[in-house]
Amino acid sequence: MSSNFSVTPWEVKGKVDYDKLIVQFGTQKITPELKERIKKITGDLHVMLRRDVFFSHRDLDLVLKDYEEGKGFFLYTGRAPSLGMHIGHLIPFIFTKWLQEKFKVNLYIEITDDEKFMRNPELTLEQTRQFAYDNILDIIAVGFDPDRTFIFQDTEYIRNMYPLATKIAKKLTFSEVKATFGLENSSNIGIIFYPALQIAPTMFEKKRCLIPAGIDQDPYWRLQRDIAESLGYYKAAQIHSKFLPPLTGPEGKMSSSIPESAIYLTDDPKTVERKIMKYAFSGGQPTVELHRKYGGNPEIDVSFQWLYMFFEEDDNKIKKIEEDYRSGKMLTGELKQILIDKLNKFLEEHRAKREEAKELVNTFKYEGKLAKEMWNKIHE
Repeated sequence: MSSNFSVTPWEVKGKVDYDKLIVQFGTQKITPELKERIKKITGDLHVMLRRDVFFSHRDLDLVLKDYEEGKGFFLYTGRAPSLGMHIGHLIPFIFTKWLQEKFKVNLYIEITDDEKFMRNPELTLEQTRQFAYDNILDIIAVGFDPDRTFIFQDTEYIRNMYPLATKIAKKLTFSEVKATFGLENSSNIGIIFYPALQIAPTMFEKKRCLIPAGIDQDPYWRLQRDIAESLGYYKAAQIHSKFLPPLTGPEGKMSSSIPESAIYLTDDPKTVERKIMKYAFSGGQPTVELHRKYGGNPEIDVSFQWLYMFFEEDDNKIKKIEEDYRSGKMLTGELKQILIDKLNKFLEEHRAKREEAKELVNTFKYEGKLAKEMWNKIHE
């Protein structure tokens, strides 16, 4: 398998070597010592921290130091709304919810209906706003604290952010933004200004901001880190996750535009079963006899990787599954069935919470404790 890979904010190609990526991006590895510090505060570690799904960081040590000294911190994440969310989109949100729960901190979630509209010639603003509403339901369903969470759409909250965004924009040059965001001379001028709006929430409080996200998003925050202190704010800290591999194999990352690579949050049980059985890349042998004899390879098996990264939280159970699969005792079909059952249970619960979320949209966007405070604030 080729060792060539590339990771940019708009594309992930090849099988990613995460150790090399840490060196390439100049981030730090999350060490056992750092995990111990987190565990001291939280009492336990999220499965995605235990198993190195969140594996890299910038200034996480400083965030913990601020917390230990009583200064606190806040969380920030976001979403460019799309027609449908898939399982991979939820990973950062699920982990963010755990961080909020354990550290009892404020969380700001930016929904970039403006960026989506400006980047996609075929979309209308009405469509991206509709996507935003639908995605917000999926985000609320994750279970955030309504008093400590503010979900906002750029086209609605722009009045409150604009003075701060203007100050940020003045510090960024076109050549920096063009290089970082993959823009062309033919890019519309809206998308050139947009990075200022993405940076603004990192300065919503005079505390350090922690951003949980896929490591492909890291370049965006380098611009923030270059200018933050000159505006009187902290450099944004990040905690980076690996990519949930697409169903089609261990290379790249899941894509909404390739249906066979992803499980959507709207997929019914039959669709989930069909997709996993048909498309989930297997690390097993071509025949049952060979598999019993030589066993499977969990490192490249997508069903195993999904279970390991999130869907089987019990460390003893995942160890047993790995041993049985490697030895040939467990067949590929049996491994896939374990994942199908887990996925369908997860999606059924998610959809029930999504229905309940319809009653909570106003709380998270306008009427909750933090939301009310934010609407009364103009960020200068």
